[in-house]
Amino acid sequence: MSVGPTRVLFVCLGNICRSPMAKWVFADMVRARGLAGAFHIDSCGLGGWHEGEDADPRSRAVAERLRLACEHRARQIRVPQDFEAFDLLVAMDRENLRGLARIDAPRERVRLLRSFDPAMAGLPEVHLDVPDPYYGGDEGFDRMHQMIVAACAGMLERLAPPTGPTRATAG
Repeated sequence: MSVGPTRVLFVCLGNICRSPMAKWVFADMVRARGLAGAFHIDSCGLGGWHEGEDADPRSRAVAERLRLACEHRARQIRVPQDFEAFDLLVAMDRENLRGLARIDAPRERVRLLRSFDPAMAGLPEVHLDVPDPYYGGDEGFDRMHQMIVAACAGMLERLAPPTGPTRATAG
């Protein structure tokens, strides 16, 4: 891991639905815990066809309803720059995981998002996808959000810097 903030990059296919939502959710959790300086958080897509676009309106609607900060401009992953700039590359599904492998992402830094969800512990990878809601209805975006929240909470517990005694309470 890096010295300084832990650098997390959420990766999906086009960077307009799942990875922006994961970025917004994780950033909100980090801020709520007072750990904003401990993390650098971004998102990207394996493909570049949405480069520069805003997030999907259905993802934004979920985020806005929950009062998440949802600034976003889609971008494609930069190889090898993102591999050097981020400590953890978090894929939304197994297809994204395979895509990262095809472009030689450092395997030791690549994880499926739902592998951090304690409720999913021990399950095979086939159960760890965050399905792409793009071609479905609004309910798919709500379900996507629920999966992302559970996984991001587990990820934050795993990655949060340890909290030790403060000067006021130390010995």
